[in-house]
Amino acid sequence: MQAQTRRRFARALLTNDDGIDAPGLAVLAEVAAELAEEVWVVAPEHDQSGTSRSVSLHAPLRVFRRGPGRFAVTGTPSDCAIMGLRRLMEQAPPDVVLSGINRGANIGDEVAYSGTVSAALTARMLGVPAFAFSQAFRDRDNVRWDTARAMIPRTLEFLDGCGELPACVLNVNFPDVEAGEISGFEFTRQGQSSLLSVDVEARRDTRGQDYHWLAFRRQAGGEHAEDTDIAALRRKAVSITPVGFDLTDGRALAALRG
Repeated sequence: MQAQTRRRFARALLTNDDGIDAPGLAVLAEVAAELAEEVWVVAPEHDQSGTSRSVSLHAPLRVFRRGPGRFAVTGTPSDCAIMGLRRLMEQAPPDVVLSGINRGANIGDEVAYSGTVSAALTARMLGVPAFAFSQAFRDRDNVRWDTARAMIPRTLEFLDGCGELPACVLNVNFPDVEAGEISGFEFTRQGQSSLLSVDVEARRDTRGQDYHWLAFRRQAGGEHAEDTDIAALRRKAVSITPVGFDLTDGRALAALRG
């Protein structure tokens, strides 16, 4: 009889921004079951993409049990991280928070809007190591979840060989290729992404009332520095970007001081 593999974590808390019923979270739960002795899920009841690090200060939060160690929260990804760490798992905190797997890359300028990354940052702020995982795609209806499923354990093994990790969030993006086509792992910086603009689409409902959708417009192609997350994905590499809390523009600060 084969001996059981030693688990990497005692307890893992999972969250995301796509919502508790998202396929990426289901894949992450499958992976986490092999990595941790105990897996908890505290995720938004509905899709909360684009909410960044917002927290619900002006409305109460409701928590719905969806099964053993599985909870849906009527709030943002950051709300979920706080609720998990400061309420639901307060007596037995997790070793790690895993956020994702986001449907779509979280790279470049758009990282600032990401609820997936922000949930991990909130966990890090509360003293728990955290990772954000995202799977890039070209076809929204054919996301390569199997790539992320295969590469998350390999990514953690790769990081094991890098020595002690700094106190930050690692924003991990998997390229839109099969796992066997991945060229390697690269430590990257956040690039200037393909975000072109945010437009407002005005529409009218069946009662004649106006409503509006915010629409992100992205441009394809463009040149990106070789050490950026965007360039790494184009090389079919896993991009690992350390993300912190300091939003200072270093070049602008140097120019102003000069």
